[in-house]
Amino acid sequence: MTLDDRNVRDLVLVGHGMVGQRFLEAWTEQPAARGWRVTVLAEEPRPAYDRVHLSSLFDGSTAEDLALCPAGFLAEHGIDLRLGDPATAIDRAGRTVTTRSGAEVRYDVLVLATGSVPFVPPVPGTDAPGCHVYRTIEDVDAIRAQAATAGTGVVVGGGLLGLEAAGALRAGGLATHVVEFAPRLMAVQVDDGGGAALRRKIEDLGVTVHTGAGASGVLTGPDGRVRALALSDGRELPADLVVFSAGVRARDQLARDCGLPVGQRGGVVVDDRCRTEDPAILAIGECAQAVDGRVYGLVAPGYLMAETAARTIAEQEGEGFTGADLSTKLKLLGVDVASFGDPHGSAEGALDVLYSDSRSGVYRKLVIGSDGALLGGVLVGDTEGYGVLRPLAVAGKPLTVAPEQLVLPAGFAGAAGPVALPDDAVLCSCHNVTQGAVRAAVRDQGADSVAAVKKCTRAGTGCGSCLKQLGTVVTEELEAAGVSTGTGLCEHFAHTRAELYEIVRGTGLASFSELLAKHGSGEGCEICKPTVASILASLGNGHILDGEQGALQDSNDHFLANLQRNGSYSVVPRVPGGEITPEGLIVIGEIARDHGLYTKITGGQRIDMFGATVDQLPVIWRKLVDAGFESGHAYGKSLRTVKSCVGETWCRYGVQDSTALAIELELRYRGLRSPHKLKAAVSGCARECAEAQSKDFGIIATSAGWNLYVGGNGGMTPRHADLLAADLDRETLIRTIDRYLMFYIRTADRLERTSVWLERLEGGLDHLRAVVLDDSLGIAAELDDLMDRHIGGYRDEWAETLADPERLRRFSSFVNAPGTPDPAVTFVPERGQIRPARPGEAGHTLNAPVLVAGARLEVLTP
Repeated sequence: MTLDDRNVRDLVLVGHGMVGQRFLEAWTEQPAARGWRVTVLAEEPRPAYDRVHLSSLFDGSTAEDLALCPAGFLAEHGIDLRLGDPATAIDRAGRTVTTRSGAEVRYDVLVLATGSVPFVPPVPGTDAPGCHVYRTIEDVDAIRAQAATAGTGVVVGGGLLGLEAAGALRAGGLATHVVEFAPRLMAVQVDDGGGAALRRKIEDLGVTVHTGAGASGVLTGPDGRVRALALSDGRELPADLVVFSAGVRARDQLARDCGLPVGQRGGVVVDDRCRTEDPAILAIGECAQAVDGRVYGLVAPGYLMAETAARTIAEQEGEGFTGADLSTKLKLLGVDVASFGDPHGSAEGALDVLYSDSRSGVYRKLVIGSDGALLGGVLVGDTEGYGVLRPLAVAGKPLTVAPEQLVLPAGFAGAAGPVALPDDAVLCSCHNVTQGAVRAAVRDQGADSVAAVKKCTRAGTGCGSCLKQLGTVVTEELEAAGVSTGTGLCEHFAHTRAELYEIVRGTGLASFSELLAKHGSGEGCEICKPTVASILASLGNGHILDGEQGALQDSNDHFLANLQRNGSYSVVPRVPGGEITPEGLIVIGEIARDHGLYTKITGGQRIDMFGATVDQLPVIWRKLVDAGFESGHAYGKSLRTVKSCVGETWCRYGVQDSTALAIELELRYRGLRSPHKLKAAVSGCARECAEAQSKDFGIIATSAGWNLYVGGNGGMTPRHADLLAADLDRETLIRTIDRYLMFYIRTADRLERTSVWLERLEGGLDHLRAVVLDDSLGIAAELDDLMDRHIGGYRDEWAETLADPERLRRFSSFVNAPGTPDPAVTFVPERGQIRPARPGEAGHTLNAPVLVAGARLEVLTP
């Protein structure tokens, strides 16, 4: 400080959460801040952290990863942060604050940012050991510690935080229940249709949902610990752990004690400048009741209040806080959910435009006003377009396209293309940044990337839901100015997937953290982590479950199995070319019988077994490996199958041995990790029984050799494969496929099928033909070497896992009770087999004899 203490005024901030930190940042940007001394009184033992992403602590993030206060920020601005010493009393007459330690701190201006406290229903037993709230890092640590020895957890509250808590318990291996007093989940944000879609998706993941019932008490055992939760409808839910996440209440006791007015339902009453009745005291965030009578529990309104308070103290002009957009977009238990504007259509004359697909779990509703303006909406299962729809709703102007086009998911015939937003549309609701401000940052301030725009405007630094639309606007503005735009993988890597592949291949970097440290920034995200994991696997950097690699994988790769709708898993052994011996069939049949699994012959000419629990997977695979089977890689972005007909060996029309070639190719390319899954087929004649022309690569026999087709796709967007080369001999055919696959792996984008890649490839099929047949780029030897390395380094992932006790440790439903079946994974008999129990059905677990085929056939399962 260069000013004499007699000329310095004292600003005291009570609370150092997300809103408190934003206030400090906004305040230090004010020129008037230089004449003030700032003291912060914080209850928690650490500086501000990102409470919005608290659940990431269950996924391996650390408290340091969530930190919001930049290193050196406090020292640079002379801020005195007192951790673990909260304010306990305010003397308005003497303008002092007393802390828990007994210290007395003088203020000229006091800002209350005390946040909120979790609401715990006033029912018996909520103080018993085993009861928790979900609000702080310490709460997460306590939940995580007990979850290690618990089998069943119940979350009271089906709102945003409640579902996050349920996801954390589920990820920790607990049988999880959610209890919500309202008739649907997320009752504030979504309507009945959205709530039903959300419930189906969550129950498909194995979480049991109870709506229309509240908690009436916590029941304890002889040791005084939680044993069950009693519900208001008379039921009891057995539980080892109960998490209360039924909303929050404004933390306004300090204001009440010193005589400041509070709202009827809590919250310190403030005006549009965030001033309380006492002009020397301001309140912001969840502890304040705004002029519209609401207490805002989202971080975006809190940030706006923090900025308003900073301007008020600095006596700066600016827009006051009169209310805020309550739009939200998030991922709950892996389910995308968004709500914006008026999702319930409460405005007079409002009409709904709906798209609902219960099979795929997608629900999209737009609320349209009588003047044709978009008023709000609900998106469940598919939040694509949120970045455009929310600003349109906030703008409140009549739509320029038919709402029926906007409500359709992207890619559907009739769906709207790009929609132009007005410049006054708010792109970032967390920091109230308009599209015009973003364009101005690019055009006038030289911001040439999303990262630069974030620094200039703070857009995208809050919840992050606007980042996709932010990137679109930045790219549009740069292209309009004739500036070439970047094609980075995500905000953490400026490189494309293809460039990252070359970096890893050329440098030998063997981990995500090394690559991020040398060629990226930040902590990584759900886009770059699995992408880099795939690149590392493509280049043979060890087993995918070892070390850091294990934490990067997509959900299916975590357990080397495909997760099914009820939380069980499928088991898919490789059957090369679809050829299997009677002994092999018997082994699969005995395993399915002994473990009570559902069996299905698939279009890929394999036998899939469904219904296995996490604990059963190693047991089942031990039997399969001992019988000579390998992983079919149905769970990975890799080669799936090479389908075949019987060819000339059996068929009177066949001209080549298609089965032998299919087996050779499948064994050659097994385990090959790629940007997306790969499917192939070999037909023994032009009658095309193996459907080779709908595959990523397909071969059709001719009397003179083999025709090779590439870039086909039989999925949602079918594409007929293109003929790459005709009448190839076997050696040339295999060499050409080798180079085609490695060139695709080397140059494709993230999650890009060969069909899309080929259409995007500059020069298209002719260029591909020149590369793999004529070596036009001079890289044929490199491509050959990469394939040779893959073939030489192949190891069956399941065989390797079974040989390593450390890898096997992850295969447990409950870490404290290995072998105990998950009670949330239940089945019912159907057509002589099992299927997942639907909501409301009385299903059974597979730890008891299961009657699956009438009165005479009983299948016993361990």
